[in-house]
Amino acid sequence: MAGMQPPSPGRRAAARNLPRGGGPRAAGAAASLPHASAAHPPPPEWAREGIAELTRLDPDFARIEPQAGPLPWRRRDPGFPGLLRTICGQMISNQAAAAIWGRLSALPGILHPEGLLATSDEALRGAGLSRPKVAHVRALAAAVAEGRLDLGALRDAPDAEAVAALSAIPGLGPWTAQVHLLFGFERPDIFPAGDIALAAGLAHLKGLVERPKPRALAAMAEGWAPRRSLAARLLWHHWRHVTGRPAGEAA
Repeated sequence: MAGMQPPSPGRRAAARNLPRGGGPRAAGAAASLPHASAAHPPPPEWAREGIAELTRLDPDFARIEPQAGPLPWRRRDPGFPGLLRTICGQMISNQAAAAIWGRLSALPGILHPEGLLATSDEALRGAGLSRPKVAHVRALAAAVAEGRLDLGALRDAPDAEAVAALSAIPGLGPWTAQVHLLFGFERPDIFPAGDIALAAGLAHLKGLVERPKPRALAAMAEGWAPRRSLAARLLWHHWRHVTGRPAGEAA
């Protein structure tokens, strides 16, 4: 990262206490990366150019793809379904989120705000949503159905304005809003500094003693502007690789 000194040998030694994968699980994940990435298209040309610029800003990013394999380019629906998917991913593992989303998205009419509002709490709970998340998806559906949240207009809104509008919906918050802007709208300069995996991935990549707190992580990410979304994608990719987690949904 621009302006950041390389970690000393002592800091690298202390960082060994951070999870680094290893063992058969990590080896298997590394071996499967090309196959897993085949399920996703390659990064678009603008992103590949941005990654090249990012590695000039911070050469540590140049080590990620040679070790973890090509960056899989993940997208989400930019509308209501994409936000529902992001809510499913809050505070749980990728595997659990995928299972819940599979059951939820199979419910009749659920991918439209009016259809979700007409679905019973029992059906939503049966799909795996907790009681708070049932309230959150209903709040989102009501805001869209009533026109209080115009997802189409948000596509052209400045980043901060879009994050504020989405975060105003109960249960969404800045992380959900930022992840949606990053994967749904494909904004180029979004960085969810409150994401634990991003902090862990950066700590491992840089050999830091401990994971940076959100404020410190956001300050460090300023050196990657205007490519912070690409930095986030690469750090998630790196962290999956070193922990042996399968490639899949980013958040």
